Amino acid sequence: MNISFIGGGNMASAMIGGLVANGFDADRIRVVDVSPEIRETLVSRFKIRALDALDERALESSVIVVAVKPQQLHAVSIMLAPMLKTQLVISIAAGVRINDLSRWLGGYRYLVRSMPNTPALVSAGMTGLMALPEVSPQQKQQAEIVLKSIGSTLWLEDENLMDGVTAISGSGPAYVFYFMEAMQAAAMKLGFTPQQARMLTQETFLGATKLASQSPDDPSTLRARVTSKGGTTERALSSMNEAGIKLAIEHAILAAAERSRELGDLLGKE
Repeated sequence: MNISFIGGGNMASAMIGGLVANGFDADRIRVVDVSPEIRETLVSRFKIRALDALDERALESSVIVVAVKPQQLHAVSIMLAPMLKTQLVISIAAGVRINDLSRWLGGYRYLVRSMPNTPALVSAGMTGLMALPEVSPQQKQQAEIVLKSIGSTLWLEDENLMDGVTAISGSGPAYVFYFMEAMQAAAMKLGFTPQQARMLTQETFLGATKLASQSPDDPSTLRARVTSKGGTTERALSSMNEAGIKLAIEHAILAAAERSRELGDLLGKE
């Protein structure tokens, strides 16, 4: 297949890099971006073709990845609609519901909505996907090739769950970084240098995540194994429970999901 990216920003660059690293032929990738600097960078790094305008030549592909900001998607869709035939269109715009995108594209139905997250920039992303019924199994496989180039994928049948994906994995890296900030701050109060605090925190997160991913046990079991009765971990967890941290995290994620629904309503008014 040939792939056209509309927009050459960070996420598009990550996908292009992942595809090329996985052996996809760079000659079969093209990107459309108005920025000369972005085009020059992508051509230099990946040896792909770059164009400055959205036209029929730019869309001579079986897959089109629309990688623009949500606020730009409506305008891009108006330009894109007359040029579509049977190509698979993949949107990575957060908050834009698939039926609103279909409406903006004049009722076009070969659509996949996706929600990647920022670890995609290091090929460790998590992407939620959902497709309209008209999307063929072959087209779903094409979407898999594109999105698995930046990490793992999860297909959804119910688009309402996309708000949950946004709240958990889309926004999730910020929660992890927030916790890491607190750990590093505590480490420095204990006398470590900023560099030492960063190393202790990062390696702890990396190790714990690796252990969780390779273990058949759930997080509560793994946590219990670290928590000796009367020990340091029990004291720390008791302090967190008294502060209501677990419930606060749950409330925060539910609030993020609610905001995702609100943004979907807002963006869909166009």
